Amino acid sequence: MPIADRTDQQATGLDAAYASCRRIAAEHGRTYYLATSLLSAPRRRAVHALYAFARMVDDIVDHAGDPARVLDPRDGADVALPVGPAAISPAQHLDLVEKQLRLALEHGDIDTADLRRHQILTAAADTIRRYDIAHTHFWTFLDAMRMDVPGTATHRTRYATMTELREYMRGSAAAIGLQLLPVLGTVVPVAEAEPAAAALGEAFQLTNFLRDVAEDLDRGRVYLPTEELAAFGVDEAQLRACRAAGRTDPRVRRALAHLIAVNRDIYRRADPGIELLDPRVRPAIRTAATLYAEILGRIEAAEYQVFRTRATVSPGRRIIVAAKGFGTARLR
Repeated sequence: MPIADRTDQQATGLDAAYASCRRIAAEHGRTYYLATSLLSAPRRRAVHALYAFARMVDDIVDHAGDPARVLDPRDGADVALPVGPAAISPAQHLDLVEKQLRLALEHGDIDTADLRRHQILTAAADTIRRYDIAHTHFWTFLDAMRMDVPGTATHRTRYATMTELREYMRGSAAAIGLQLLPVLGTVVPVAEAEPAAAALGEAFQLTNFLRDVAEDLDRGRVYLPTEELAAFGVDEAQLRACRAAGRTDPRVRRALAHLIAVNRDIYRRADPGIELLDPRVRPAIRTAATLYAEILGRIEAAEYQVFRTRATVSPGRRIIVAAKGFGTARLR
């Protein structure tokens, strides 16, 4: 094949890979997806790739028949995830996976799910290389994901204290904020922006836990710290009773109000970090932070009925906040 033709084919494959990630972000991460519309095209593609990668791993944990094998393989030869010793970077591992999947594609030995995973990994590998993202952030993320997988050495479904939960969120959320920093760019050395980026990831994650407490219960997980709940006279049996009744009782409401206050404090600690980012990306990140924090207000407005309805920000409100961010971006 002529060199020019080969290059064109590779570019087309990469474009298709990023397009697949964009569709995943649009389908599953509406707030994030809307915020990325304020980014430049290259940054937008990279954020979609990182989001799709995290989503793919999360889906494996929740739905795969044997996620422990996928996330903690014995030989690693046929695993479509960047797992392995820290001496191997995710980009290097993804190179090997990409070659294996390409061979499978050529022989027709791959299904739709494998093709989508191949596309996600292709875009993620390109993003990792392009922005020189530290591979340690991916190992930290995967370590946290193993904590959700039955049968792994670190598996757990309950967290006694906020300190324990934050250790989990260090990998499940803070690490993702750190992955994004090289993509977004900073006006200070990256290390100076990392604490705030990690805090924002943690704030987003805790908002998810407060919004999705009922769904997590159905999966046999309680992410809200048990000692924090106990301070308000709440235990797991009471949470399950609320789930069965579809109604939040007064003690659970008080516990949720307390944890929402804790969550808002994390947003406040993260907020100054937005000014440490490249000015061109600040409107997008502020839009995401504003909209995600507003989920807490929706929980309050619904009188904490998280067992009956899923708190969301309306499409109209999302558009208004994004439009404001777009206006700010145009002024920069």
